[in-house]
Formats: sequence, structure tokens, C-alpha cells
Amino acid sequence: MHFKKIFVFIALSMVIGFLGCAKEKVEAPKQERITKNLVPSKAEVKGQNFLVQFNDLKVSMTVDTASKEIVDTPSLRGNIKITNQTKGLLDIQAITIEYLDEAGKPIAYKPTEKMTKVYPFWKTLKPEETADGNLDTTIPANAVKAKTLSKIQVDLVYVPSPLSRDTLILSEKVE
Repeated sequence: MHFKKIFVFIALSMVIGFLGCAKEKVEAPKQERITKNLVPSKAEVKGQNFLVQFNDLKVSMTVDTASKEIVDTPSLRGNIKITNQTKGLLDIQAITIEYLDEAGKPIAYKPTEKMTKVYPFWKTLKPEETADGNLDTTIPANAVKAKTLSKIQVDLVYVPSPLSRDTLILSEKVE
């Protein structure tokens, strides 16, 4: 008798479990993350003081699956390699990036977009020394959506060395 009650209880629990759990309708995600390669994905630019190499340049963005509109500010990621081509030290402070269209005019960010055009790069390079880093900045959605991007202008902000330093001594005491 005791086993009969246990068996009935287990059978009812299973029936309630199978019938009581209605299958929930699973919806497709409303947004998806898309990554596109920049063409060419490698670039090398030689300036007066530096050789700058970019590789694995990719743009990633979040897109609404229904409307295909870009939801947030796209980001540009890749690797950067900077080589000092002078005979002195160069103290690199930052890299600024400007996105240009076919006419050479800057592509504007929308007022709602997050703008990161400066990438800090705190390195002091000796002559012929190379520094590697990861690039992570934003890119205007118009440059990606309308495919108006033609050029990327890179400005290196640096201080040539040797630096001149002055030491000042203040005569002070606590009373």
C-alpha cells in the first residue's frame, strides 16, 4: 500500500511537470554584434620621425536586426606598431584619429554618438626602437553606414627629447 501511494505521487508529479510547463516562445535577439574588416586591414605610413604600422583593423558595431540601423557608436580596433626613426628620444603622448571622406573632409559624429578620437600611448622610444599597442577608438556611424570613409588621418602627439628641466627649491617650514 505504501509503495502504491509513492508510485501515484511520482506519476502525478511527472504528469503535472510535463503538462504544466508550457513551452515558452523563444524570440530572436533584437540586436546583433557585427564586425567588418577595413580594406586594406594592414597599412604602413612613414612620417618624418616615425614609421607607423596598423594591422587587423576591424570595425565592430551593434545593429538592430529588424531595421538594420546602427544602435551604438561603432568602434575601430586593431594593432599599432610605432618605430622611432630619429637619432634622439621621442616621448609619445597620444595618437589622434580623424576619419575623412573622398573629398578629404572630416566625417562628423552624430550628436548622440560617443566620440573617442584620442588614444593615449605613453611610451618613450629610443632611436630605432619599436612600440606595439592595441588601438581602440570610435568611428562615426556615417563612415560605416554610408560607406563614406576614404582615409584615416593619424596624428602622433609627442615631445622630442632631450627635455630641458629646471629644478626649483622653495624655502618653507611648518610652524
